[in-house]
Amino acid sequence: MSLPALVEPGPPLRRDQVERYSRHLLLDALGEVGQRRLLAARVLVVGAGGLGSPALLYLAAAGVGRLGVVDDDDVEASNLQRQVIHGAADVGRAKVDSAADRLAALNPDVEVVRHRVRLAAGNAAAIVAGYDLVLDGTDNFATRYLVDDTCAALGVPLVWGSILRFDAQVSVFWSRPSGGAAPVTLRDLFPAPPPPGTTPSCGQAGVLGALCGQVGALMATEAVKLLTGTGEPLLGRVAVLDALAARWSEVPLRPGGRRRERTDEAPAEPAAVPTLSATALAARLAARERGADAVVLLDVREAAERTIAVIPGAVHVPLAAVLADPAGVARVLDAAPDNGTAADVVVHCRSGERSTLAARALAAAGVPALSLSGGILAWARDVDPSLLVY
Repeated sequence: MSLPALVEPGPPLRRDQVERYSRHLLLDALGEVGQRRLLAARVLVVGAGGLGSPALLYLAAAGVGRLGVVDDDDVEASNLQRQVIHGAADVGRAKVDSAADRLAALNPDVEVVRHRVRLAAGNAAAIVAGYDLVLDGTDNFATRYLVDDTCAALGVPLVWGSILRFDAQVSVFWSRPSGGAAPVTLRDLFPAPPPPGTTPSCGQAGVLGALCGQVGALMATEAVKLLTGTGEPLLGRVAVLDALAARWSEVPLRPGGRRRERTDEAPAEPAAVPTLSATALAARLAARERGADAVVLLDVREAAERTIAVIPGAVHVPLAAVLADPAGVARVLDAAPDNGTAADVVVHCRSGERSTLAARALAAAGVPALSLSGGILAWARDVDPSLLVY
């Protein structure tokens, strides 16, 4: 169903704006009034990565008057395969700075507000409250649910996108929609985030770069429709894309009463996991070569990651298998070569996040384990700089 425009029209267009936005002005459904709404709009994009990059570029090109960018990361070379707002010269720069420069060069009409912070419970409401609409281009479940919960509490509409490998989903969530539409939020689609470690991130499983462009552009389209009251937004619908089959499908979404039950009871803190530095692991592996140590190194990354870089001598068991049967993995590790001394298990992944989950699961199964601090990235930095990183 159509919804009223989110934003009132701004002042009449200048002569140069009529020329710049002329292709919008030719659209009967959008027109001059719709363009003035865009110029008066305030949109927050959370994440200047794979989805945020194309969304920001198209929103700026469309003439959205104020664009807020939330991101606390720096540009890395591995980002450039899909994060098209950044260039090779931007590697090492803050993403908000790189994005702001690119947007300013694209359209001087746009005011870019840089939020170089990690969105958290303590700052989310204050940031979101300054905008008419939010786009979520993040890649982790904690932030996705924080953004959705914050928007729901404030009544701010949210354009949401999710992407992994060759698949994507896009929808619009709004807890207090105008025009008589039914309210829906992320928790009506997925009531709670999946257990840690059960769903890989793009950094673990990969993503087709061009797919980010498709999805980010669709998110920008939904934003334009909501801001101007044009067309039928994806509120109450989820667009699902299978890029390998070149097939879009649609899933209806209705309020299901399955949202998170609030409780005053604080969740229990997970048990701390002991860590080992890369240099300390290198010393232990060297001692193992001399027969003076029985350390077992467990690599819990995906098989495709091991085609890029490996630490020699590691036993490979993907994280999902460790979490599904830690006791069984413990038996595999018991069969690893042992010289009779007490063996320690050291778990490693790319950066240390997955290895912490695996080490905690192994410890619960009776196998004390350490996590390699910083993962294979730390190994490449401190032990073997010739190793490829990703």
